[in-house]
Formats: sequence, structure tokens, C-alpha cells
Amino acid sequence: MLFSKRKTAPLTPPEGFDRADIRTESSICTGETTIGFYDGRTGRLLQAVAVRTERDIAEFYRSYGFDPPVELV
Repeated sequence: MLFSKRKTAPLTPPEGFDRADIRTESSICTGETTIGFYDGRTGRLLQAVAVRTERDIAEFYRSYGFDPPVELV
């Protein structure tokens, strides 16, 4: 039996945030990199996800319906 990959609807970014608000941050202690929507008022990432490769970063952009940056394609 063959299974086809379902297309899912893009996720919704937090209200008031768009593609320009996406940032990555790296821990100086562990080196772990996270990506999310940067909130300038609090200085925190919203809906942050741990990433390991550029492919993970591009997938984060695509999951919200945005095109990834050109250097990641």
C-alpha cells in the first residue's frame, strides 16, 4: 500500500508578527540554536523551535507559509 504525503495548512504566526520578525539565537553555553518570532518588547523568541541544520531553518519558514532566505535554498 502506498501512502501519499498530505499537505497541511501553514501554521499561523503570532498576531502582529511576520517574516521580518523571524530570528535565530544560539546559546553560548551549549551551542544549541533556536528559531522563532522575536518580540522586541520582551527580548524573547515566541514559538521557538530547536534547529540543527539550514534545512531545519528553511522548513520553519515553509511551515508558516514564508519563503526561506535565498542563502538557505
